[in-house]
Amino acid sequence: MLEAAQLGLQGILAWPAFGYLLLGITLGVFFGMVPGLSGLSGMAILLPFTFDLQAYEAMALLMGMYAITSTSDTISSVLLGVPGTAGSQATIMDGYPLAKKGEAARAFGAAYTVSGFGGVVGAILLVCSIPILSPLVLSFGAPEFFLLGVLGMAMVGALSGNAPAKGILVGLLALQFSMIGYSPQDGIPRFWFGMPYLLEGFPIVPCVLGLFSLPEVVELAVRRGTLSEVPKMGKGLWDGVRDAARNWWLALRCAVIGAYIGFIPGLGASIVDWVAYGHAVQSNKDPEAEFGKGEIRGVIAPESANNAMKGGSLIPTIAFGIPGSATMAILLGAFLIHGIYPGPELLSTRLDVTFSVIWALVIANVLTAILLMGCTNQLAKVTTIRGSVLIPVILVLVFMGSWMATQELGDWLVLMGLGALGYLMKRWAWPRPPIALGIVLGPIMERYLDISVSRYGWAWLWQRPICIILILMTLATLYYATRAQMRRQQPGEV
Repeated sequence: MLEAAQLGLQGILAWPAFGYLLLGITLGVFFGMVPGLSGLSGMAILLPFTFDLQAYEAMALLMGMYAITSTSDTISSVLLGVPGTAGSQATIMDGYPLAKKGEAARAFGAAYTVSGFGGVVGAILLVCSIPILSPLVLSFGAPEFFLLGVLGMAMVGALSGNAPAKGILVGLLALQFSMIGYSPQDGIPRFWFGMPYLLEGFPIVPCVLGLFSLPEVVELAVRRGTLSEVPKMGKGLWDGVRDAARNWWLALRCAVIGAYIGFIPGLGASIVDWVAYGHAVQSNKDPEAEFGKGEIRGVIAPESANNAMKGGSLIPTIAFGIPGSATMAILLGAFLIHGIYPGPELLSTRLDVTFSVIWALVIANVLTAILLMGCTNQLAKVTTIRGSVLIPVILVLVFMGSWMATQELGDWLVLMGLGALGYLMKRWAWPRPPIALGIVLGPIMERYLDISVSRYGWAWLWQRPICIILILMTLATLYYATRAQMRRQQPGEV
């Protein structure tokens, strides 16, 4: 194993593989920064260019790009309030308020530190977890995947804001939105109102950009000031690094959470940052913490988790040939193109290729954290630009990113419709995250529920041990969120 690790490192550091790694990192910064683009888009675009490359070179290019999109997406999330990728939605909750307070550099320092840390932790867990966790993933069936989605919805709904009932209600409403389009069971169109665009359901990219981006643009236009509400930059880069060091235990816990969620096929970036953010809120013992208003731990938790998720998502792809996400499905295609077959081959005769992927993941995360820290002060100066200058740029990025979904006019209509809904929800203090998560998880949960009931009836609710554990975790999440709300309403109670 040590010999394979050494061969993998030599293969990645040799030229031209290392040059392709640097090229992948550069492209990854772009794909992460531009809202609507992501590692999925980058992987799909770059895959044809790997046909004539050697295995090490192809893995360096693809993993260099993929590994750091969840680091560079922090730039637009913090400075513009626009999620660069799906994995940076929760970062906006506290990263953008920090920018408006003039502490964008502090947010960057903390985010880049824990992003590099989370990426390394995810890679380490990838090495250590394959022989340990393989029986667990094989024990997960349709009932477990359905209840895992229920747990994710419960965490986001109950822990997004000071009114868990509102969050849960919004989540349930979003599950109804997710039923628009073809039924996953029998292909019958539902709630499409004669519009072919709705037959495939709501694309997640216009939904996310509408909910979280357009409301911020409208607010910036109404305010008629700069992005930063405080003229000075405030605490800087190294303050954020020290914040990350002080909260190392939270970063480590969220990295483990992120790696595990990445390990479960079908979830990944759509849920990992919200689960980590919910964990940070739920485990908080500081009565003065104000999550959603510029709490640095609200940046540390999701940024550590979404980078560690990359390592976790590689586990089922490499060990079992089961893509953990659409991006991993493209990576699986890259393996097959180069004559590499996941499973026993990647864990035995081609173990050096597996380690080349792991080394690329580690090196890309560390290099990106260092490089982005070097230009953080220049990036943070964007917060001093007047909104009248920024608004056209943000709108172009938002509409361009939305158009990438299906390249139809309906993408822009969904963007503007959910933008109006998101603005009203923000004005009336209704949580928006459950809508995005419900649209993503709805079809997955519906499919797994149908399989579970048709195969096991309803007996799986009390006959499968993992299902019982997930049900208890969901109930505990709702209980603690409700109790916390009651304590906030009765501050005098001991």
